This record gives sequence, C-alpha cells and structure tokens, in this order.
Amino acid sequence: MPLIGAHVSIQGALCNAFERARSINCTAFQMFTRNPRGWKAKKLEKKDFNDFISELKRTELFPIAHMPYLPNIASPDANNYERSVSILAEELQKCHCLRIPYLVTHLGSHMGTSEEEGIERVTSACNRAIKESEGNSMLLLENTAGQKNSVGYTFEQLERCLSLVEDQKRIGICYDTCHGFAAGYDIRSAQKVDSFIKDFEDVIGLDRLKMIHSNDSKGDLNDHLDRHEHIGAGKIGLEGFKSFLSVKEIRDLPIIIETPQDSLEQCLNDIKTLWDIVSAKI
Repeated sequence: MPLIGAHVSIQGALCNAFERARSINCTAFQMFTRNPRGWKAKKLEKKDFNDFISELKRTELFPIAHMPYLPNIASPDANNYERSVSILAEELQKCHCLRIPYLVTHLGSHMGTSEEEGIERVTSACNRAIKESEGNSMLLLENTAGQKNSVGYTFEQLERCLSLVEDQKRIGICYDTCHGFAAGYDIRSAQKVDSFIKDFEDVIGLDRLKMIHSNDSKGDLNDHLDRHEHIGAGKIGLEGFKSFLSVKEIRDLPIIIETPQDSLEQCLNDIKTLWDIVSAKI
C-alpha cells in the first residue's frame, strides 16, 4: 500500500491526528507534536502516549513528526542555538516514545556567517540530539529553496551534512519538490527526472532518501522562492509529478503534501491526484 498523506492538526489531542488523516484518505500523515510557533511546549502525560500508540496500532497509519518553526540549528547566536538543539533532542526523544519513525527538520539559516559554518552547526546539533535521545527514530534533513543565508539547498551541502553525522543509521533526507525546484533541480519531464535521480544517487545516494514533501511551486525554476502550490497548478506541473512519482524508489516512500491549506476540497483533490498518479490512473 502506498504511503500518501498530508500534514494534519493535533488539536484536542495528539491521537486525533489519526482520524483526521483517515478522513482525507491518507495512509500516512505528518504532524507537529507541539505548538509549532512557540518555544514552550505542553508536557505530554502518560495518557497522551498511550492513546497515540493505541491509535497507531488500530489504524496502521504511518506517522511522521516535523520540528516546530522557531528553532534554527544553523544559528550563530549561542542562546538561540542551545534552545534549538534542546528542542531537537526533545522532539527526537518524543518520537521514540510515540513510536514515530521520522522527525523532519529544516536546516535553518547561518545568519550571514558562511555555509560551511552553518553546516558545522547543523551537524553538531544533529550529533548532540541523537546522542541525547533514545531509540532509533530517524532525523530527516529537509532540503531548502536556497533563500538568503539558508543551508542545505544543494545536493552537495546535504551530503556534507549527512557525512558529518556520527550515527549514520539515524540520519536521512526528506526531499521537498517545491524547495528543490526553487533551488534549480528540474523534474518537469521524464528526461529531467532521470538526470535528477542520477545526480542524487551520485552525490547523496538514493538509500539516504526516506520521504517526499510533494508540493508544486508558485515560483520558477531556480528563483529560490519557497512558495508551495497545489499539485499540478504550479510551475512543476502535473507531468512533472507523474514523471517524478513514476520512479519506484520515489513512489515507495512516504509522500506528504504541504500544499496551501485554503480549503478541504483542494486538500482532498491534491491527495486524490497523488493516489491517481501512483495508481497510474492519470
């Protein structure tokens, strides 16, 4: 069964994410385990963990966690950096306790220092967080669109980050199609996808790719604009997604939409489009 899903809310309780995902025809879903826009998090009780694991067993859906927005694990500011690393470790530990296999994190901004310094801070944060957390939940680095001062928008930068992480069993890549397109990686045709796959394999290795954020792009190729669009409605286009998801190594991964949350109808349409593509109905 393909793993197709969306980012869903945990409003009310963590375990509510499962039914929300089921209601929109998901077999996988992404969630925050906490308020994504604040530094402080509500402490989870034993019941929260038990209810979540019960729903995990009942529904057999595939949950994925995403880091909140404020942490910046590439930051040169000592206070911000330490808070960011602390939350990264907390979230990895929480994933272990909730039996969530993947935690996705943005690499952040080096704030005008240098890409290499940013990469060093990112990998130090990953190493510390992995050491401070139990279990085998995997930390996934998400590629960026190449905005000013961002880290991780080229395959080479991502590979450099991966290579500096000590526990290789607990690190991988979440590839965002909008971010990649904005950073200059074209997937609009079968030929372009073939080149993409070859380059990814040569530089990073397809075995490091663990999940996909499937988002179309409002911006043009290589314009470094991080603006998501509905599947087929942006500059990548439907043919691009059909070509990209025709690759078995891609199609077999969890595929999560983060398209604009403007209406339930649009969300359902994006999910249906992905199902139709992976089922070769379109």
